[in-house]
Amino acid sequence: MKTTASPATTGTKTPRFLICITWLFLTACLLLPIVLVFQYAFSAGIGRYFASFATSDARSAIGLSVITALIVVPINTVFGVALAWSIAKFEFRGKNLLMTVLDIPFAVSPVIAGMMLILLFGSRGLLGPWLQEIGVRIVFARPGVILATLFVTFPFVARELIPLMHSQGSEAEVSALSLGANGFQSFFRVTLPNIKWGLLYGVLLTNARAFGEFGAVSVVSGHIRGLTNTVPLHVEILFNDYQFAASFAVASLLVLLGLVTLVIKIIAESKEAQYGH
Repeated sequence: MKTTASPATTGTKTPRFLICITWLFLTACLLLPIVLVFQYAFSAGIGRYFASFATSDARSAIGLSVITALIVVPINTVFGVALAWSIAKFEFRGKNLLMTVLDIPFAVSPVIAGMMLILLFGSRGLLGPWLQEIGVRIVFARPGVILATLFVTFPFVARELIPLMHSQGSEAEVSALSLGANGFQSFFRVTLPNIKWGLLYGVLLTNARAFGEFGAVSVVSGHIRGLTNTVPLHVEILFNDYQFAASFAVASLLVLLGLVTLVIKIIAESKEAQYGH
């Protein structure tokens, strides 16, 4: 007598099969490459691993990445919070257009973003000749690296906060204003405490992208060793010079930064869920 599996049995087996497929895919495409990065990074020994960061080019690349992040992250945090607050809490003409413009760095390839900066600030660009006359150099210099990073990281804080602020509504702010608080008091005492964990994750994403950006920075930097190379560009140079252990050693810094970002993301989401309940 032929039997058929019950819906309950089929429903139990299907999720397990999908979960196994998902884990196999994640292991092959994400976890295994991460393990291999650290394996090759330490392939020449722990001494060579730390020596990879001691060269002048490596220190310069790390220093430029740090300086870029220290400039870009605060700027994008301030403007991202202001933009998210405006979009989520207020209605105004052009709101949909503003949200569309916000997504341009996501829609445009980073390489195209770098080319746009060259069209603006290059020697034959729109503003390049005038900048050269006053002695200001943007392209193939550190300001170009910072501007390129600023462009590609602009949406992260705002995009993290807009849905969070929208879901919270404006009732708390309206109540604070009705009790005599001004706009700044309402923001710092009501809005900011409610978004602090989402804001933290947005800042971490911005920081991670600032350190890891390659395409836009590669176009505008000129690959000048010891001057305009960031960590990703330095990794590329080491790899092209067949210094594989050193290239993976420096690349492991970016991997560690990404892993730390994910760990803090989990903590932030847990805190946010507890705060919401």
